[in-house]
Amino acid sequence: MVVDTVLTASTWFFVAYFVLINGSYLVIHLAALVGIRRNRRERRVDPAYDIHESPVIPGIAIVLPAYNEGPVVASSVRSLLSVEYPDFEVVAVNDGSTDDTLDRLRNAFDLERVDADYPADIPCEPIRDVYRASDADLVVIDKENGGKADALNAGVFFTDQPLFCAIDADTVIERGGLIEIVRPFLRDPERMIATGGTVRVANGCTIRDGVVERVRLSGSALVNLQTMEYIRAFLAGRVGLSVIKSLLIVSGAFGLFRTNAVREIGGYSTDTITEDMELVVRLHRHFGDLEAAYRVEFVPDAVVWTEVPESRHVLGRQRSRWFRGLIESLLVHRGMIGRPKYGAIGLVALPFFVLVETLGPLIEGIGYLIVPIAFLLGVLNVPFFVLFVAVAVGLGTLMSWLSAFSEVYGFRRYVHPRDVVGILFYGVVENVLFRQWKAFVAWKGLVQFLRGDTSWGEMTRVGLEK
Repeated sequence: MVVDTVLTASTWFFVAYFVLINGSYLVIHLAALVGIRRNRRERRVDPAYDIHESPVIPGIAIVLPAYNEGPVVASSVRSLLSVEYPDFEVVAVNDGSTDDTLDRLRNAFDLERVDADYPADIPCEPIRDVYRASDADLVVIDKENGGKADALNAGVFFTDQPLFCAIDADTVIERGGLIEIVRPFLRDPERMIATGGTVRVANGCTIRDGVVERVRLSGSALVNLQTMEYIRAFLAGRVGLSVIKSLLIVSGAFGLFRTNAVREIGGYSTDTITEDMELVVRLHRHFGDLEAAYRVEFVPDAVVWTEVPESRHVLGRQRSRWFRGLIESLLVHRGMIGRPKYGAIGLVALPFFVLVETLGPLIEGIGYLIVPIAFLLGVLNVPFFVLFVAVAVGLGTLMSWLSAFSEVYGFRRYVHPRDVVGILFYGVVENVLFRQWKAFVAWKGLVQFLRGDTSWGEMTRVGLEK
């Protein structure tokens, strides 16, 4: 009797928590729809000036950290050099690669060693050499291995550009991506300190000479599940959080920052495994402590395409690291949680990430075990079990389909009817199988975090050019 009571009470708790989680996501999705509608309206209005002709356009350094990225680094740099923007340079940082990353860059771009001195106080591992391309705005820094954050710091403290764009080596920027992601800095040059762009899945697309020529879903179910996940995360999650001034993450795959603001807080932290989230939270904390007016925004029209894992084992390592990094960042900056001093970040964003993004998968994971066991033992009747499935799977599917609507309504990168139907299909499948697997990975990540595991895990690349 006691066991039955506990199981019944637990089931009600899990149902209530699923409602809380999906209700929170629904609020963010609705805010995202407002943001997308506003974005569509703004796109219909021609700007009063040509950004290419503007005399006050800020220069941008595109900082590209690369460690053992031989298969993709040349095509990635070539893509970056072809973006449409009047004043930019690419700063590629070879972070002590043990493969042919540096050789591929030297051969592809006819690099020449720079004999002039470079700043000796750059906060990174020792720099071996600096190279420049003879016929392109490309600088290559060759340094000893220090990790991604250390490589980013090398580029951030080396450049003299007022803005820098952090990007991954396995990504391709759409030609107008820089123009889009810089627009908030032009609208509010005094307060804007960071903007983030949309990351889309490149697997399955046709890419030639750094240009995405054809957008299609992949032949891999695992990749397409990630495609659906990325659509929801960026076109619903990031857009909605930006609308309510609660943007806590600017993806390391594509973000634009004010250089002196990042230098002011000491650059990227080399003591965390998710340096992108930690940097943005620290920027919020720094400017909140100063009680200074500042803004961080998400720009959905600024797009990069990235290669995602095609192996469940590699994907599991990636997601485990992300979860460990989330816990780490929240613990480091726990003093901000619930503090009115930090505005919506302290009162909305951080509590949301604690209760939903961190505790959510863990509690879900227990629920996926306890509720079916209670049903099989006869503690729960059929209607109650159906209610649980409807809440756990049905509401999640609704969130995914709302994200698919945002894609079709606002951006239309996927235009083939078969792909749109496929996105809707994977919106169901991810809530039936993928979400449960991610709950297991979250528990694994928690155990690794408690053990002090700070490993990164090797990410296998096959290259983006098709």
